[in-house]
Amino acid sequence: MDFTWERLPQLMAMSAIFTVCGVLLFGASFWAMSKVCPFSIRKEIEEDHNVALAIVMASVILGLSWIVSTAIS
Repeated sequence: MDFTWERLPQLMAMSAIFTVCGVLLFGASFWAMSKVCPFSIRKEIEEDHNVALAIVMASVILGLSWIVSTAIS
């Protein structure tokens, strides 16, 4: 898809749709991770400074962003 000024509204709408889909996917995965874990993810990372859990959550976020960016391309 080549950029032209006439297609700008369509490209912006597509970007907004992919952004909303990505945020919803991220929210659903974070919700699923919090339901699967028998402990509070927020408490473990913020209060107990659990670095291993923070790395796992960051890996999930990066993996999802990689999947969404590949789906957009």
